[in-house]
Amino acid sequence: MDFTPDSTVNKLKLLFILDKMEIPLTENSIIDICTSRNDWLNYMDCKDLLWQLIEVGFVYKTNGESDDEIRYGITYDGRNCLSHFYNRIPQSLRESMTTFAKENRMNFKRSQEYVSEYFKNPDGSHTVVLKIKEPMIPQSLLEIKIKAPTRHSAVLTCKKWKDKAPNIFEYLYDSVIDS
Repeated sequence: MDFTPDSTVNKLKLLFILDKMEIPLTENSIIDICTSRNDWLNYMDCKDLLWQLIEVGFVYKTNGESDDEIRYGITYDGRNCLSHFYNRIPQSLRESMTTFAKENRMNFKRSQEYVSEYFKNPDGSHTVVLKIKEPMIPQSLLEIKIKAPTRHSAVLTCKKWKDKAPNIFEYLYDSVIDS
């Protein structure tokens, strides 16, 4: 692994945000966090650095049914490396990244685990597919298909899912599964 001064700091930034988010993230989420929402890395560097960190074992990759379901997280070796060199990331940037992670962790968790989509049926209605995914398990924990009469109702159902999914899952689990 070649460490140029700029490359090293950028790798440390990526390890730092993975550590602070405390959840495995999809590649799109990592890119969104590091490039679009914040100007911590540029797009090409972010993708390249992620793969370099996977190659050396500082980041792990989960298996998913599709590329959208593959998640990346920091390994023990990655945390160990970060603990020795995190001070190379400017303190103001570390504080900014920590604040971002605290404020946005749950939103990213919901967007990755509580997935919804809809499609139009031949009769003009829409089928809404609501899923709860577990990052370390390839199949969904829960999948519900509901027929919605209009596109508008399908869109509203998808929007509500991210907030309502945990309560719905808890209710179904408690009601159906004997303890």
